[in-house]
Amino acid sequence: MSSKGWAAFAAMSLIWGVPYLFIKVVVDDGISPVFLSFVRVAIGAAVLLALAWRAGVLAQLQGRWKWVAAYAIVEITLPFPLIAAGEQYISSSLTAILIASVPLIVALLAIRFDAAERATGLRLLGLLIGFAGVVVLVGIDVAGNRDELLGTALILLASCGYAAAPLILKRQLANVDPRAAMGASLLIASAVLAVPAALTTPSTTPTSEAVLSLAVLGLVCTALALVVFQFLIVEVGPGRALVITYLNPVVAVILGVLILDERLGAGAIAGLLLILAGSWMSTDGRLPPGLRRRSTAPTESRQARA
Repeated sequence: MSSKGWAAFAAMSLIWGVPYLFIKVVVDDGISPVFLSFVRVAIGAAVLLALAWRAGVLAQLQGRWKWVAAYAIVEITLPFPLIAAGEQYISSSLTAILIASVPLIVALLAIRFDAAERATGLRLLGLLIGFAGVVVLVGIDVAGNRDELLGTALILLASCGYAAAPLILKRQLANVDPRAAMGASLLIASAVLAVPAALTTPSTTPTSEAVLSLAVLGLVCTALALVVFQFLIVEVGPGRALVITYLNPVVAVILGVLILDERLGAGAIAGLLLILAGSWMSTDGRLPPGLRRRSTAPTESRQARA
């Protein structure tokens, strides 16, 4: 992975660890999952399409609309409402943890669709260790609770969309400017969600916290995130790009504990350690270039003195 790839990886690990907190704030305010998703993608579409138009890159979409639409459905239109619906039943921390199953689903899909992304050796071991961390985090808390089982099922279904979408992007949209590709995808998702959103418009004025959360979800967690994510996929490939889903739960759990008073037990701490280990191994067990240079410098210096 290049230094740019590591920088994008770090940014996405943070940016996509944040939305689960804001989604929880919005749905707990009584706003429907579909309306939340529509507002989020509409804000993102407006921002990115304006930037794409100003940069003159919209022409790159010619002949690619069917793939843009396919990406919009599996990455945005289905997962966004499913995640918001799932968070009506489970915590923001558990939601992020379940999304960490995405790289494993990618590995399964790659067996059929993308040989270059098949996880083998150290990467496969890292994926399995990371998934073991997810299992430890979830533990037995969900078992026997019908509402939490429903929420878990909705989140895992969204994870399948998140796993398939990068394969479409890598094969069909890698050469399209991310402002144009992501802006068009969000526009299509907005159009699909518009009618059901209109039918579920809030009957009361949302709180200021919910309005602020919607703004952050649209501007940062959607518009900015999708641009950075496309760059990351092109730079390092879908498999490595989706390892961010092993780090997102760390951010989400910390925010859930500190802000939403969600409980973090010993099993969750053990799971987080496994997730971090799996993430590192899934990127071939390499340090970022800058850290690697610093870590090897003392050895090189000692050898020179010898």
